[in-house]
Amino acid sequence: MTRILYSLCGADDSRPFSPHCWKIVLALRHKGLDFIEKPTPFTGIPQLENGFSKTVPILRDGNELIRDSFDIALYLEEAYPDRPTLFGGEGGKALSRFVEGFSQTLIHPAITRIAVKSIHDMLEEKDRIYFRESREARLGRTLEEVDASRQAEVGAFAARLEPIRHILKYQEFIGGDGPLFADYILFGALQWMRITAGARVFGDDDPVAVWFERCLDLHDGVGRRVTAA
Repeated sequence: MTRILYSLCGADDSRPFSPHCWKIVLALRHKGLDFIEKPTPFTGIPQLENGFSKTVPILRDGNELIRDSFDIALYLEEAYPDRPTLFGGEGGKALSRFVEGFSQTLIHPAITRIAVKSIHDMLEEKDRIYFRESREARLGRTLEEVDASRQAEVGAFAARLEPIRHILKYQEFIGGDGPLFADYILFGALQWMRITAGARVFGDDDPVAVWFERCLDLHDGVGRRVTAA
C-alpha cells in the first residue's frame, strides 16, 4: 500500500514549507509510517485527488483520503493505535487543540507579516499572481507595505512565545518528556518561518529556540534536511 502526503511548495519542490503539512510529516514519522511526500504549488492543489480539497495537507492512506492536519492526526491515532501515540489520551487532544488555537490566532498572523513577501518570491509566476491577489485582499495592504514592517515584527516575535517558555521550564517538550502532536503544531509554524524567511527571532539560549532545535533533530533530523532561507 502506498501512503501519499500532498504538501505545499514553491518553485523548488525540495523546499516544502506549509506549517500544516510539516505537522503531518512529523506525525507520520512519529507513528513510524512510510509515506511518499508530493509537494504541490498553490495552483496545483485543486487538481489533486479530483478536487478533494482546496488546501493541503491531504493524506491518501490506501483507500482513505483525509484533509485538514488535525483530522489527519486524529485519523492516524485511530487507525494505528499500536504505534506511538500522538496525543497520549483525551487530555493530549485537548492540549493540542489549545496549542493549535494559540498558534493560529497569535503566531501564524505574526509569521505571515514577517514572511509573506518572501513566500511570494519563492513561487512560480502563476502562483505569484494568485498569492498576491489572495493575500493582499486578506491583509488589506500590498505585500510590500506588509514587508516594510518586517523588522518590527521580528523584534516583537519572541515575546509572543512566553506561555511556551513557561511550559518549557518544567519539561523538554510541550507534550512532557517526549513530543506529542501539540509539539508538532507549534514546530510547523516555526519551521514555516525558518524555511521561507529565515528570520532570527530568538537568542541561542532562549528555551523556545532550544526546544525548536531539539524538534529539528527528531525522527532522524527530518526537519533539518530542508535548510533555512
